[in-house]
Amino acid sequence: MTPQEALTERQRLILALVIRYYVEHVEPVGSQRLVEHFGLRYSSATVRNEMAVLAERGYLQKPHKMAGSVPTEEGYRYFVSQLMGHASLPAETRHTIRHQFYQARHDIDEWMQLAASVLARQARAASLVTSLHPERARLKHLELIAIRGRQVLMVLVLEGGEIRQQMLKLSEPVPQQRLSVVAGWINEIAAQKDAEGVRALQARASDDLQRDVLKLIAAEMERSDKVLAGEIYRDGLANVLAEPEFAEPGVAHRALRFWEERSQLEELLAQTVLTPETSGVHVLIGGEGKWEDLSDCAVILSRYGVPGVATGALGVLGPTRMPYAHTISTVRYVANLMSELVSDTLAEDERYIEEL
Repeated sequence: MTPQEALTERQRLILALVIRYYVEHVEPVGSQRLVEHFGLRYSSATVRNEMAVLAERGYLQKPHKMAGSVPTEEGYRYFVSQLMGHASLPAETRHTIRHQFYQARHDIDEWMQLAASVLARQARAASLVTSLHPERARLKHLELIAIRGRQVLMVLVLEGGEIRQQMLKLSEPVPQQRLSVVAGWINEIAAQKDAEGVRALQARASDDLQRDVLKLIAAEMERSDKVLAGEIYRDGLANVLAEPEFAEPGVAHRALRFWEERSQLEELLAQTVLTPETSGVHVLIGGEGKWEDLSDCAVILSRYGVPGVATGALGVLGPTRMPYAHTISTVRYVANLMSELVSDTLAEDERYIEEL
């Protein structure tokens, strides 16, 4: 929006009130109703004219010719970016959530399940929490197993326990003894290295087989950096199905299919919160033109964990008619709390190792 198109304070107020009314009542609102409901000091005609301007700007629309107005996706985006401000959960709610986590066992998996439950209940939406994943995959162990002819099974064990397997087709058959020697050499020089470090070792290779295997390992580790690993914890799907926007089976099916499909989630998270440069809460409204199955939804996401070491993602999915201030503050608080717990756990593990 250019400075000439900036909304006036009155227009900003009216847009915020239309959104508030629609979130609470799930029905279009006209100017007269808006004035009466919120006790506005403006006349119904004045409010109607301002609502017409907001509609021209693309922030409001009328679902039916004679009905009142409802927010558009752009209206919600403007509200989140320009009107909402920084909201915090009430102190009592924060205390209750924190108490639940500290009452749980000292177990990261249990914290993830609890985080999904808390998010679903507080946001009244569908939630997900992904397992922690090293931001850079590091090689722990390599096995090369001759299968048949030129086919070789490459088994990569990464730090943290992730196992990745890939069938390789070499230019010529290689006996198992030679494969074991190459794997042993790579395990010796490449342990604890990330994809970039493994790729740099190609200069030390003495033949094409060593060089090719190092190249394939680096490529597989780079793929691992970009995908989810481990379990995804979900909760609250019934909350989404209970919303009137999802009464039409097709709408709910598309949204929940996306939420359940791992490959689509990987793409969404990789482009939003699971990148090294990302911080804070990410708000996705109406699919943003990239994810058609989310065109009727809002998704609030955040990364958690220890940046540079291990992180995961958490968030919620609901209708675009969402109480954004409360939902965003809930996601932010749970993400910060999970990061705090993970950081404390990793610090304790390091102290234990040092004591040994």
